[in-house]
Amino acid sequence: MITRRSLTLALVAAPAVARAQAWTPTGPVRIVVPFPAGGTTDILARLYAQRLTETLGVSVVVENRGGAGGSIGADVVAKAAPDGQTLLFHNLTFSTTTAALEFANRAPHSIERDFAPITLGANVPMMLLVHRDVPANNLTEFAAWARSQPTPPFYGSTGPGSTMNLVGEVLKRDGRFPMDHVPFRGAAPLVQDMLAGRIQFGGDQLSSSLTHIRGGTLRPIATLSATRASALPEVPTVREQGFPNAEMLGWNGFFAPARTPEATLARLQTEIAAAARYPALAARIQELGAVPGGNSSAEFTQQVHGQIAAMRPLVQSLQMRVE
Repeated sequence: MITRRSLTLALVAAPAVARAQAWTPTGPVRIVVPFPAGGTTDILARLYAQRLTETLGVSVVVENRGGAGGSIGADVVAKAAPDGQTLLFHNLTFSTTTAALEFANRAPHSIERDFAPITLGANVPMMLLVHRDVPANNLTEFAAWARSQPTPPFYGSTGPGSTMNLVGEVLKRDGRFPMDHVPFRGAAPLVQDMLAGRIQFGGDQLSSSLTHIRGGTLRPIATLSATRASALPEVPTVREQGFPNAEMLGWNGFFAPARTPEATLARLQTEIAAAARYPALAARIQELGAVPGGNSSAEFTQQVHGQIAAMRPLVQSLQMRVE
């Protein structure tokens, strides 16, 4: 039965719905992933692209633009037309790399100034991993092993200033053990070199490393999140192991260029959030050990901006300079 109250609520909601639906893409939508194909960020972007192709009524394609810890691909989007046709799908490294580039006075863009956060794609635990031949089951054992080696072991990252570069330097400082940094263009080549034994330590999002962990080729020794990963509850957090400065929330999310119209952002947020709740897509994300996103643009903005604000003093204390 239609009541006066329900009719009033409907009339109030109608303009908001109309605004959210006002924008329609006029051609293909490009999702730029600032890493090579094969990593978690790429996998999640392609899952979303498939669903958004169905709901937006246009082709949604993923373009991999790796390098420089993700800053090359991010800069492509920062300089793109603010028309909703070019989006960025980035992860936690966006905060750390930008903070490191700012510290070196080499930042090509600003997260706060040049991007409009749309919504979270997924929260993904970040795991610290060792090659199966490394005799360590936790960070304390790894630190002791690293100190005993005639030469420092190698740790890999997705580039100077990236999350794993920052975490590696924090662990070295706080744990007082040596490691040498080896940068890669993305998580996929990093993991391949770890599997081959060319590097002994690294970090990866759980989604893309879970198969190797379950197969016994890589061993997880910590998670960066504040809580243990539900897929690997036996693996303690870095805070539990005495390394609270390495704690970081892993995420993957959507951004548009700054100055993108509000109606366009609203439609994109609505469609992406609906995709995150779509049963088949949500189930696939959960199978990857991640938690589907879809929060509001304001909530995602607060999360990202808060994180980079926390990264800046950490980068400064470590004197991290991106060469």
